Amino acid sequence: MYGKTAGNRRSPGLLRRAELLCVARLCLTSVLVLRGLVHAEEGRVFQAGAATSNITPPLDEPIVGGWNSPAATHIHDELYARCLMLDDGRTKLVLVLVDSVGVAREVFDSAKESIRNKAGIPVENMLMAATHTHSSISVRAPNKVKSNGPLSDYQTFVARRISDGVRRAINNLEPARIGWGRAEEPTQVFNRRYFMNPGTPTPNPFGGTDRVVMNPGRGNPNIDKAAGPTDPEITFLSVQSTDGRPIALLANYSLHYVGPSAGSVISADYFGVFADRIQELLGADRLDPPFVGIMSNGTSGDINNINWLEKPSRRWPPYAKMRQVADLVARAVHQAHEQIEFHDWVPLDACKSELTLAVREPTQEQLAYARKIHDKPEDAPKHHAREHVYANRVLDLADAPEHRSLPLQVMRIGELGICAIPFEVFVEIGLELKQKSPMGQTFTISHANGSYGYLPTVRHHELGGYETWLGTNNVEVQAAPKIVDASLSMLRDLHAPVTVDQ
Repeated sequence: MYGKTAGNRRSPGLLRRAELLCVARLCLTSVLVLRGLVHAEEGRVFQAGAATSNITPPLDEPIVGGWNSPAATHIHDELYARCLMLDDGRTKLVLVLVDSVGVAREVFDSAKESIRNKAGIPVENMLMAATHTHSSISVRAPNKVKSNGPLSDYQTFVARRISDGVRRAINNLEPARIGWGRAEEPTQVFNRRYFMNPGTPTPNPFGGTDRVVMNPGRGNPNIDKAAGPTDPEITFLSVQSTDGRPIALLANYSLHYVGPSAGSVISADYFGVFADRIQELLGADRLDPPFVGIMSNGTSGDINNINWLEKPSRRWPPYAKMRQVADLVARAVHQAHEQIEFHDWVPLDACKSELTLAVREPTQEQLAYARKIHDKPEDAPKHHAREHVYANRVLDLADAPEHRSLPLQVMRIGELGICAIPFEVFVEIGLELKQKSPMGQTFTISHANGSYGYLPTVRHHELGGYETWLGTNNVEVQAAPKIVDASLSMLRDLHAPVTVDQ
């Protein structure tokens, strides 16, 4: 609900008044919709507009997403901020997906403030997220638990281009119809965390051992079983003009990323290929205004498209794997798209809250071990290959703030709910939100409105593994249940029985 700030010490009276205002607004909307007054008597028309802004960085800058940061030497495909604007005549919603591994909150906040100043749209009605391509330069903050500080040149450029893209989407607003649906593509999602057979070494960079291993090697005979499930569902939202011309399609799939495998190249990864392929399948090429295809990253913090239980059957040439995956996903969406029902009008709404979480603090034992590793020669025998990296991360966390306020957001589009979480979210969290949501259909966009590292479940914290390591995960162990509770609370606040005008 507007103004609600979870986790902050606010006056109970102020919080209660904000709740009552939100409930009163929702109740009024529900009554009007149930009586058919919003669309029929008030003459409100549903509108949509979309646009893209090119955010391709220069060459020779370091590509982030792996353990090394090689300088970019080639651009395979351009990067974009892909923007969608929805307007039900009462509420305007903005959704933006940026081709980046992650975007600092301060960059998104700068773009939102610019849009608010230029177009008058409330910032709580803007959802901005990174796709999580691993083939571009950084837009993240230097430290995930500290404020970004002054924006870099590229961060400033991206913020401006997001703002420009949204304004262009607003310029493209036209009467529209909207629909949503779901498809499945189970062949491209595998849990990447595995229990290993007894006796298998499972060291971590802190001098101990874990119970699970991430990416243990293709066909490794020491693999026992996967440590978690997958989510094969592809959820999508489609808008078209009143005469059926495609305007935009936003899809969501819980697959970490699939890159070009071609060296130091800039690319939007499979996310960008999907956008191009769905345009082709929908017959939406060379339209005016141009069609905008968008793929968002679901809850894929522990998911990739590699079946670790089998040895590879072939070697994929550069760019081929991301094209194959994008084609499979786009075809599944296109087939389901033919069956969805488009509506002439649906209600829109959004809620945003701030959740304060404790920042994980290294123990004295961890600090002592980190100092020991930091002072050890690089060529000395190692307990773990990445121990120097994590020694530095532990030492950096020693002076971190005790708490961090993080943005959570939900949107309502008819009976479709969208949750936005600023982490690399584990799939079990997304599955729980889908199961417990009061909406008819719900999905979660990760890397949204900020970039703060991985979000494992409490159970996975107990198992260990890369995604749970201090310095990869930076917030309290109980963060996941708190985020789920807050997101479900906002979904319930926004949900009300409606009949949709068709």
